Amino acid sequence: MSELEAFRSETRDWLEENCPASMRTRMVPGEDVNGGNKRRSTNPDAYLWLERMVARGWTVPTWPQAYGGAGLDKEQFLILLDELQRIGARPPLGGMGVSMIGPTLLEYGSEDQKLRHLLPIARGELAWCQGYSEPGAGSDLASLQTKAVDQGDHYLVNGSKIWTSGANHADWIFCLVRTNPDVPKHQGISFLLFSMDSPGVTTKPIVLLNGHSPFCQTFFDDVKVPKHDLVHKENDGWTVAKRLLQHERSGLAALASADKAGPLERINPSLALADLARSYDRASDELDPQLRETIVELDMRKRAFILTQQRAVEESAANTPGAATSIFNYVEAEYVKDQLEAQLRIRGTQGVGWEGESFSEEEIRMGRLWLEAKAISIAGGSNEIQLNIIAKRVLGLPD
Repeated sequence: MSELEAFRSETRDWLEENCPASMRTRMVPGEDVNGGNKRRSTNPDAYLWLERMVARGWTVPTWPQAYGGAGLDKEQFLILLDELQRIGARPPLGGMGVSMIGPTLLEYGSEDQKLRHLLPIARGELAWCQGYSEPGAGSDLASLQTKAVDQGDHYLVNGSKIWTSGANHADWIFCLVRTNPDVPKHQGISFLLFSMDSPGVTTKPIVLLNGHSPFCQTFFDDVKVPKHDLVHKENDGWTVAKRLLQHERSGLAALASADKAGPLERINPSLALADLARSYDRASDELDPQLRETIVELDMRKRAFILTQQRAVEESAANTPGAATSIFNYVEAEYVKDQLEAQLRIRGTQGVGWEGESFSEEEIRMGRLWLEAKAISIAGGSNEIQLNIIAKRVLGLPD
């Protein structure tokens, strides 16, 4: 038996013994663990699963052991993902700590920053949020105006960020600030880390049409940030910011999720699209040919997306590809919207109910998700931005 075969066998046995039954089902809203204690999972098994995976270093399996990982190489990592998917296991830990700022600190953080921040992230002790967009700086992010003024051993930060997902539940924020207003806009930005409990930090949730929202506006009034939490170099934060976005856009963290497609899978866990269609058209055993073609095409796109992500891991010198991650972001956004449009087509008028006894909870939930998903092609960088990145950085086309 080869070393990789032995690793697979040992991994399979351990997962079978240690993954709780309720963690082998599709994720239920509110049961996920994203770090910290300000928003707790409603399922106690989630913390048992987290504890066991932390002990193995498998919340961040490719990170070095010194920072809470298991130090797995690519082949071992893909085997672990395959075995997690085989039993339908939920990710033990999500959030921006493990998927965004953690991998970025591995590349750009000082040794002190790695030791202080990565271990708590790997153990799920802290939740993080992202301070990028501002009311006047969204797609043109480099126009941001939140200022950090040098005060010797620290900065004073003033300004505001918007669409800071989960800011009201976060313990720390990674934040882009302007440290030099007198140079070209991409050159005067720095990348800071600071506690959301710092004096001068306030958050205001943004309530959407559906009555709730993960989004906040976050305000900074003379927030004191020690210089030891400046990541990389002053005025060169744009370099760090771009790399972090590549981690976000890659979607590689979703490969370990129970549905094998992470956020691509937005459907009732007990029903495939074809079964869903039959449940709404009980008079016929045969699916409409056009609908059948749509379902097959969506399934092919999902499978191709997953395989491309896995190939990207295998081909990349690091665990996250470069500018090609914009392809993942663009394709995923279009897929999710198209899949939800197909579900709406299947449900007909039952798919557009907002409330009332004539609609099931599932119909109301999916109808609201259909509306919410319209923003997917904007969040994390609009589709137009992704296409520009693909054209310039991947295909090498001229401006």
